[in-house]
Amino acid sequence: MSDLNGKIVLGADQYGKAESRIVRIYRDSPRHEIKDVNVSTCLRGDFAAAYTDGDQSNVLPTDSQKQTAYAFAKQYGIPTIEEYGIRLAEHFVDEIEPVHLARIEIDEYLWERASADGAPHDHTWIRKGQEIRTATITVEGAGADRKVWVVGGLKDLIVLKSTGSEFAGFLVDDYTVLEPTNDRMMATSIVAKWRFVGTDADWDDVYSQVKQLLIEQFAVVQSRALQQTLFRMGEAVLEHFGSIAEIRLSAPNRHHFVHNLAPFGLDNPNEVFNVSDRPYGLIQAVVTRDDAPPAGPAWEQQFGWLA
Repeated sequence: MSDLNGKIVLGADQYGKAESRIVRIYRDSPRHEIKDVNVSTCLRGDFAAAYTDGDQSNVLPTDSQKQTAYAFAKQYGIPTIEEYGIRLAEHFVDEIEPVHLARIEIDEYLWERASADGAPHDHTWIRKGQEIRTATITVEGAGADRKVWVVGGLKDLIVLKSTGSEFAGFLVDDYTVLEPTNDRMMATSIVAKWRFVGTDADWDDVYSQVKQLLIEQFAVVQSRALQQTLFRMGEAVLEHFGSIAEIRLSAPNRHHFVHNLAPFGLDNPNEVFNVSDRPYGLIQAVVTRDDAPPAGPAWEQQFGWLA
């Protein structure tokens, strides 16, 4: 093995404030409203001196980024996480001179209004547990050169079907012990992220419809494999929304194995299962259009950047 002798230089760099939890209550009327978000900010720009020389003169403190996120929640509210993220990212690019690119990653925790005495209560909620809504907004440049990428999404959407799934005809080698099946339970926890074309969208409406399309396809597709189901999910979303360029899906198998009850003289026709969460198959796919515009840095998220 030969040694490398090239000059050592700083490569790509970025920094930001991760996971600022913000709860915004709207008290404009007797019936209050709530937004509950987890906000991460990430900046790229002229920061090389901070790394090579410890020179902080171009560095906006991460605490300042956090305080901006809280202040904007008050000043402008959080009508949708996409709108809030765009405003926040544009602020960093426009107002902080060394910043060339800003990316805002947001998780939204959903709440539903509690009932009291048979009616919805004005200021009490119950946390909804179905999924976490997500958005990633990336803004680069200013003026006519500005580019904005918006990625909507969800995670932790747990779904299960008791039939309508099979797995057979797979490649077999010397270490294969899995038996083929034409009737199995299928369960997973869906992560989906979809990249918009432009920023002119009804964010809430698109989100609710995409979620419903994903669930419907999971339910109705006679699945020969989870891979097929993911493609059908993505295909349905792109067919319905011309404003979405691509969708990325990740789904771990949540294995349910028919438990052997024969030692007790009991038949078990796919009724009692043993659930195993590890190890699990991790199925991932990108479903895209062949004319999709370039993604630029849209997918280069803060977490997992070094992966």
